[in-house]
Amino acid sequence: MFEEAILAAMVVVSAVLYPALAAPRSETVKIMCGKQAEHNATLYVPNFVATMETISAQMRSSGFGQAITGSGPDANYGLAQCYGDLSLLDCVLCYAEARTLLPQCFPSNGGRIFLDGCFMRAENYPFFRERAGPLDRALCGGNTTRRDPSAFKAAVSKAVSDAVNGGGYGRAAVAEANQSAYALAQCWRTIDAGSCRACLENASDSVLRCLPSSEGQALNTGCFLRYSVVDFMNPVPRNRSERGVVIVIVIATASVGAVVAIGAIFGVYICKQRKIQKKRKGCGDAENYVKSLNDSSLNFKYSTLEKATGCFDEANKLGEGGFGSVYKGVMADGREIAVKRLYFNNKHRAADFYNEVKIISTVEHKNLVRLLGCSCSGPESLLVYEYLPNKSLDRFIFDSSRGKALRWETRLEIILGTAEGLAYLHENTNTRIIHRDIKASNILLDSRLGAKIADFGLARSFQEDKTHISTAIAGTLGYMAPEYLAHGQLTEKADVYSFGVLLLEIVTGRQNNRSKHTDYSDSLVNIAWKHFQERRVEELFDTNLMLSSSRKDEAVRVVHIGLLCTQEISSLRPTMSRLVQMLVNEAELAAPTSPPFLDDTTMELTEIPRNYGNGAASVATISHSILYPR
Repeated sequence: MFEEAILAAMVVVSAVLYPALAAPRSETVKIMCGKQAEHNATLYVPNFVATMETISAQMRSSGFGQAITGSGPDANYGLAQCYGDLSLLDCVLCYAEARTLLPQCFPSNGGRIFLDGCFMRAENYPFFRERAGPLDRALCGGNTTRRDPSAFKAAVSKAVSDAVNGGGYGRAAVAEANQSAYALAQCWRTIDAGSCRACLENASDSVLRCLPSSEGQALNTGCFLRYSVVDFMNPVPRNRSERGVVIVIVIATASVGAVVAIGAIFGVYICKQRKIQKKRKGCGDAENYVKSLNDSSLNFKYSTLEKATGCFDEANKLGEGGFGSVYKGVMADGREIAVKRLYFNNKHRAADFYNEVKIISTVEHKNLVRLLGCSCSGPESLLVYEYLPNKSLDRFIFDSSRGKALRWETRLEIILGTAEGLAYLHENTNTRIIHRDIKASNILLDSRLGAKIADFGLARSFQEDKTHISTAIAGTLGYMAPEYLAHGQLTEKADVYSFGVLLLEIVTGRQNNRSKHTDYSDSLVNIAWKHFQERRVEELFDTNLMLSSSRKDEAVRVVHIGLLCTQEISSLRPTMSRLVQMLVNEAELAAPTSPPFLDDTTMELTEIPRNYGNGAASVATISHSILYPR
């Protein structure tokens, strides 16, 4: 990402010093996405990234790249090529833009993008020899007012014909009765000469239908063709050779004003970057974390996200936390997104940002929020997620009115979905991932009220041969496991503890951590434990739940499971995969031992009598100030 930004700066400098290189022409003409979804995102994403990296190296040397990564339905076939009038430096910049935009097609398993200087395509099948397809089309634009329409049509037809006759790459500029027209034709190198000729002839037929429009472009499977009344082409670069004939009938005069304009743009660019760097406190530290980003193609332009959110209008704010704010956005194509806005005001927040991108971009599960991309090119860094219309679970279960919308069956599905998502993180990825901040506000709900785990800023991963991680304590008071609070020793059982607290909250509609919303003095875990011991669990049920006798038994079982998760001794807590089994079958459950007993006013683990329940006693004092609540 930073490498491409540096490259962009180099291109701007070279354009000022060597105006003959002109512009990279990296404006988007059209993005076309396939209609079939990817087969397995866990494989698709790294395969796509590997393909793009291979092509990137080829583009730097020849302006063309072709690569294949993977096999079967998860294979990724990629192709990129610049038009023949671009220098290598401009070509690489155009490709860098294309590779950041094409991932917008995800989760489709294929797509193509036409920029006005290059082309890129990725699919899950070998498309390299294709010359025509159902997505072929012509784009017409510009005005239709000409002093001599017949002369203009003749000029365009002549320019297009001359460009097409150039073979794989042709360019032409024609003047007919004071009517100028310019045309460029380009075939992809993967098709043979016969297919190239057929593709360009078809493109010629379709683009000439744009007349009398002043602009026309044919976007075909195997080739590209454009005409215009404006000379959009760069001078023929001397540092690369192209097959085919280059036809230049009239050479337009370069504008000195363009050089001055580029110099002015460069000056503005430098000033803007200096202002941005001043705003992004801690960004120097962020550069150390950016190395963990192995998928720069996820990058969004800051301006694009700013526009999508209405300049981060307060009316679009979805929520706010210790990390920053989340806004709803609508992209130009109508897609709804959620933009997480993070200010780099200290090194911890910078670490959280890059850690979140690294963690969530490597995993894919139906119960994990999908990361669409990120941006770190503006005054603050942004994460882009799929938009979930029902927001977070806490908005329902802790609200006496909204809570009625979550029937018991729905709450069970939310519990099971969260359990399956955590089991995947703990046991089904290349490295063990611990979330560290499981709570109701980090469980988002989709349009069908399905659960998706969000906010991976505090997540940590470690290898199979490690028993635990010793780390600074971070999380939310009331949800952190006692051994983590006392010693900073992090294992999957810390997430299990938090999940247990969440179960109790979902059943009771009460919050475990002390806040202005609670009207009880003891922790919810301790209250649930006492009621369970006295067989009075039903007294704790959320009043919004209208439960039959059989459903009451299910709710009691969930409380039982919650207490198994929140046992003080971590080794007694079940694994997440075991918890999934407990939730889907009715096998007999073991008796839970006592949870840790905390003084919520001081956040100290309090020593309890040895004969209380079956639990072991412990004493540990935790300073509130060393925590980083979310």
